[in-house]
Amino acid sequence: MIGWERRVLLRHYLEQGMTKRELAERFGISRQTIYRWIRNGELDRDLSAAGVRYSPRAAVATKLGRYRDILVSRLAEYPDLTAVRLFEEIKAAGYLGGYTQVKEYIRKVRPRAPEEPLVRFETPPAHQGQVDFADFRLPWGKRYAFLVVLGYSRILWLQFFTRQTMQHVFEGLEAAFSFFGGVPHELLFDQMKAVITKDERAGGGRVTENAEFLRFAHHWDFRVRACRPYRAQTKGKVERPVSYVRSSFFYGRTFTSDEDLNHQARHWLDHVANVRTHGTLKERPVDRFEQERDLLRPLASRPYRSLILPAEVKNQAKTVLPHIDVERRSLEAYAQVAGGVR
Repeated sequence: MIGWERRVLLRHYLEQGMTKRELAERFGISRQTIYRWIRNGELDRDLSAAGVRYSPRAAVATKLGRYRDILVSRLAEYPDLTAVRLFEEIKAAGYLGGYTQVKEYIRKVRPRAPEEPLVRFETPPAHQGQVDFADFRLPWGKRYAFLVVLGYSRILWLQFFTRQTMQHVFEGLEAAFSFFGGVPHELLFDQMKAVITKDERAGGGRVTENAEFLRFAHHWDFRVRACRPYRAQTKGKVERPVSYVRSSFFYGRTFTSDEDLNHQARHWLDHVANVRTHGTLKERPVDRFEQERDLLRPLASRPYRSLILPAEVKNQAKTVLPHIDVERRSLEAYAQVAGGVR
């Protein structure tokens, strides 16, 4: 078969009167080939016809060919068998080829479990909040970001602390409740040391809620839940904001102090995080928050006062001793004073 361009040129030159010998020299082919093309009507084909189509090339036999059925059969019975294991098995059966062929073939034919459809774990308005700490390093030391996100609207609260203690959890939650203007019905926690305890006597490390934290939850009227059994379905709403805080807020910024860090964080919450279009919801958190604001439980009448935890002393004033001026005199002066006494 002749290519479309060559067919056009041959037909053009023949119509112009060029001889077969001249065409053979110009195109580097024999005259017999030109005669055959003319005889078979190749030059008379419709010039607008589609290009030449070639039939698929016959498969080339490989050393692996006769062993493929063995590989497929073994994978059908044991889908998790490694390529190395299967390579050893067909070598024992007489395979003389290399490992790479086996590995590439197994990659194509290994049975794969059907992917489960992604079901997003959503909660009703005001029903749930999720809580976690995340570590951040600053020039003056490590700081802990305390994050609270409401599950329905994804409205976010963020505050940085110097330590990860129960007292800071209480302070962070009370600041978050004030920010939301209410309390969600339940709070979901990761395994934070500040709010849970590990009972080694109860069945190999069973996690239980800290009694002091349960008193705090009763004071603010919310239920406590741990992230179990399936963390991916329950915990994702707060884990994704942790990486979002790092990439959108923390990286590339300059902070001068803890006060400046939290000031910039609040500005970022108000002007970026809570007003952007959420990637999953395709809505702004502040807009969805309007649907759950009135459904939150009311704030407690006063902050929680623990009878166990020591109250933190902030900005304690230093004791200043009075300054007394003492007149210094030589020994001779004291001798004169003593000698004058009668």
